[in-house]
Amino acid sequence: MSQTPELVVKDLRVAVEGKEILKGLSLEIRKGEIHAMMGPNGSGKSTFANTLMGHPRYEVTGGDILFKGESILEMEADERSRKGLFMAFQYPVAIPGVSVANFLRTALNARLAPDNANGNGSMPRNRGISPKEFRALLKDKMGLLQVDESFAGRYLNEGFSGGEKKRAEILQMAVLKPEIAIMDETDSGLDIDALKIVSGGINALAGPDLGVLVITHYQRILNYIKPHHVHVLVDGRIVRSGGPELAHELESKGYELVRGDSTKEVAAP
Repeated sequence: MSQTPELVVKDLRVAVEGKEILKGLSLEIRKGEIHAMMGPNGSGKSTFANTLMGHPRYEVTGGDILFKGESILEMEADERSRKGLFMAFQYPVAIPGVSVANFLRTALNARLAPDNANGNGSMPRNRGISPKEFRALLKDKMGLLQVDESFAGRYLNEGFSGGEKKRAEILQMAVLKPEIAIMDETDSGLDIDALKIVSGGINALAGPDLGVLVITHYQRILNYIKPHHVHVLVDGRIVRSGGPELAHELESKGYELVRGDSTKEVAAP
């Protein structure tokens, strides 16, 4: 694990349409670490994920987000991606007519684009990974994640099951090789078999070059992905942090265990 945290969130306050959702959230994530953020519905989990990636609907009213020592609050989503942030969506959208392979190659070229490429994140025409190189890379990553090669020719998320949509997100993460990955309720809508497959993919990619934030409502995904740190978010604040045992305690006792802590914030490791 790296000594200096790649992602540092300082006293973050976020509002949506004038309503404050995050009320002073602080968190640090290093490469090599797996963090889990749990909380009841409406606690601000998805707001936090979308704010990290720069969704324009979420207004940062206080605090800061530092990535590799630099504030990213003024960066667009594509700039944050090129810096090394990634988010797997809770509800991935279908893109008819665009194959998984074409989408991933376009995304990778945009990820590799220099910051001054042309201002919109696309790759200059004389740059980018060649089709031959990309095919080899995609085959390697699909093998690592045990994804059938026919998957690459299907239109992105069109007619996909819930599990296939989430596997496409994990495959995208494998191809883009981020430094910090945010998994926004990746377990949502998955049956137990799909959950095991998706969790296996995340575990295959986890390692010293990747920090992961798993955002979830339930403990069950943490039966397959073992976090180093667990944080509980209630009413826009992290009210308790601990090790993996905290998730099991929440599973057995529910969020009533920590609701009394919502008036105070705990410093997250």
